[in-house]
Amino acid sequence: MQLVSDKILEVQKGASWIRRMFEAGIELKKQYGPENVYDFSLGSPDLKPPATVIETLLHLADEVNVPAGLGYMPNAGYFAAREALATWASQEQGVQIPANNILVTVGAAGGLNCLCKTTLLPGDEVICPAPYFVEYAGYAGTYGGVLKPVPSAPGTFKLNIEGIAAAITDRTRMLLINSPNNPAGVIYTEEEIKALAQILRDARKGSDRPIILVADEPYRFLAFDGKTVPSVLPHYEYSVVCSSFSKNLGLAGERVGYIVVNPAMDKDVAAQFLGGLILSNRVLGYVNAPCIGQKLIIGAVANLEKTLAAQSAQTDIYAERRNVMASILDEAGIEYQMPAGTFYFFPKAPNGMDDVEFVKKLAEQRILAVPGSGFGCKGYFRLALCVDKAVIERSRQGFVNAMK
Repeated sequence: MQLVSDKILEVQKGASWIRRMFEAGIELKKQYGPENVYDFSLGSPDLKPPATVIETLLHLADEVNVPAGLGYMPNAGYFAAREALATWASQEQGVQIPANNILVTVGAAGGLNCLCKTTLLPGDEVICPAPYFVEYAGYAGTYGGVLKPVPSAPGTFKLNIEGIAAAITDRTRMLLINSPNNPAGVIYTEEEIKALAQILRDARKGSDRPIILVADEPYRFLAFDGKTVPSVLPHYEYSVVCSSFSKNLGLAGERVGYIVVNPAMDKDVAAQFLGGLILSNRVLGYVNAPCIGQKLIIGAVANLEKTLAAQSAQTDIYAERRNVMASILDEAGIEYQMPAGTFYFFPKAPNGMDDVEFVKKLAEQRILAVPGSGFGCKGYFRLALCVDKAVIERSRQGFVNAMK
């Protein structure tokens, strides 16, 4: 007897390595104590939300103590939330974005699902650089799409521009990029973005079905050493940005994300596109992002200067953690590229060892990592720096021991 579809059973076989290692960590912590387990498996922010979020939350009790204070809202989200997001995204992207070009979604994942549902026909292809966030395949596949990963340059993870161009077919509907990249920490350059835009234009010259360039950007805020993350919006009219406040404002559990539709898009095309996205947002089964989360964003953006200062302070904390982990990997003799952004390292498994086998060796030292195979990139492993600097430091000997 079988109640589960063959499709889901197949997906379960390759279930997320991230969650597997996180769950293994729960058992190790029971056995050895939490202070003796070094869990770098899950990219779940451990820092407090900014004061502006807490202040907004404290005042919400009075605000919602009215009839329908926590009631339904327009399908695209509260207009005040869309206005706040337009202010936020315009500042971030360097492009003036009207509130009507924004849709509030259930996290960036909800935004990506809205896009896939709105645009994909069965058999349509979504190209993405590898390594990539493993759930992209599930997002596309749910709506009949097919994910086509294109390996990036080994070690540096620069975009394989020629490979992406060669992967485009008549069924290509979307190019999905994630910068700064989870798990590699690489930031794609403005030159790379311009090259992608030209490839997409050339591929659909004379066609009425353009390829959509989607930038998944939940880590945009976390760029180190003075680097900036180029916006896709000025370079390609059929571009869309998906993001969330899970990482930068510590709101991962509140699930507030958004889609920005490029204001450079033809107005009639954009109106039809936004209408489709809004409908998809409703019929995916969760209708809207939580109203409390939307109100928190309104409050945070109302105090934009304080919120941005808090976001910058978080970047400083992650930069310190990055430096400690780099010193540990250096001491252990593990090869890596210093991440330009995100709170991840993506080192190379040593001596040509299988990444899954090396992750098992680390687990013997009570160090939890995620094999690169889970991100479409064998031979590497991911470390998430969502733990205190002291915890990172205590893992030092374990990395050295795993290399012996």
